[in-house]
Amino acid sequence: MNQPRTPLPPAPARTPAPDARGAPAAALPGPPAPWWRRLPPAAVAVGLFLAVRLAGVLAVGIGAAATDRSLLRMLGRSWDCVWYLSVAVYGYGHRTVHYRPGVVFSDLAFFPVYPALVRAVATVLPVSWGAAGLLVSWTAATVAAWGIYALVSRLYDRRTGVLVVVVWAALPHSVVLSLGYTEPLLTAFAAWALYAAVTGRWVWAGVLAALAGASRPNGFAVAAAVIAAAALELWRRSRAGDGVAARGRPPAVHRLWTGALLAPAGWVGYVLWVGWRRGDPLGGYFGVQRDWGSRFDFGQGAATFVGVLLTRTSKFVFPMALLIVLLAVLLFVLLLVERTPLPLVVYAGVLLLVALGGAGFFESKPRFLLPAFPLLIPLGRALARTTRARSGPAIVVIAFLTGLSLSYGVFLIGFGRAPL
Repeated sequence: MNQPRTPLPPAPARTPAPDARGAPAAALPGPPAPWWRRLPPAAVAVGLFLAVRLAGVLAVGIGAAATDRSLLRMLGRSWDCVWYLSVAVYGYGHRTVHYRPGVVFSDLAFFPVYPALVRAVATVLPVSWGAAGLLVSWTAATVAAWGIYALVSRLYDRRTGVLVVVVWAALPHSVVLSLGYTEPLLTAFAAWALYAAVTGRWVWAGVLAALAGASRPNGFAVAAAVIAAAALELWRRSRAGDGVAARGRPPAVHRLWTGALLAPAGWVGYVLWVGWRRGDPLGGYFGVQRDWGSRFDFGQGAATFVGVLLTRTSKFVFPMALLIVLLAVLLFVLLLVERTPLPLVVYAGVLLLVALGGAGFFESKPRFLLPAFPLLIPLGRALARTTRARSGPAIVVIAFLTGLSLSYGVFLIGFGRAPL
């Protein structure tokens, strides 16, 4: 008779061979990760930003060669670059343009921080004034990209931070980040001022907001954001009462008040100085802006221009500007839906309000909105959610934006014939 077959016991788990001392050897390590995966996320964000902007400079260089023009001159001496360089070289009051009877364009419309930095660089380094301006702008753009990543990654996650930086580098008007303009400087001050505010470094937030206010006319948006953040923090502390100190969180109210008071100092100081120089302390600066055709009329001038745009003009720059402004409004609505922290909402909202409510230079409104990077957070978060499942759609979106940015940037600088 056949005997029943006894089932074999399960095979013991394999263990690493013991070493010379009898202890089990460690498991063999897997292949090392690619070098780009070992980089800090901030370095990845800044590196991608620089790659996109370098591609933009190369594209402009190709356009310059095709039109037999100087690349350095196109980047460093286009439109408002000349005004800033004039202030850097000669100071205020040297350059004026009589546009028509009774209307004089004055260099007092241009804020002082950027020309001061250009003059400092040209004094220290053996470079031309135009090259000094580009060095300041490119350095500021890099610092801005780092600050945007630091802020967004702290509030959300690293993936979102990287994607927001890349999208900011690939906006249609991001060619301005490669020019001798002040938008990179304002964005750098704004990003780090907002980072200081959300991390409770109130004095730094106030100082950086003051520098932002002395960099551009719409720089007071940073001061508004810092003041809003400080007011919210004071309200929270008043509701928490003594429990704040009990939890080991020192009030340091004097630092908070110091930052809030410093924040508007740069913008207010320059406006009052121009007013004093013009003999009208409170209204002199705004008179300078009116001479340039820039005033705040609650959107009446912009609405009139849109009507003309839709019925009479065929210039490509203007419909593109209208489309970008409309997209900015949509992104701001999404920013509110996302329940974004208050300082970022106030900062982006004030920049958008100034762009929508200001009259004159409609074609420049997308440039005025370039520092409003919080508007990109909803798009960055959507792309981050997509890349967690598959990266293909995000790559397509970024590739499309980059191609649009490069081609439209070349058009604006080389063929647009409209002020930036």
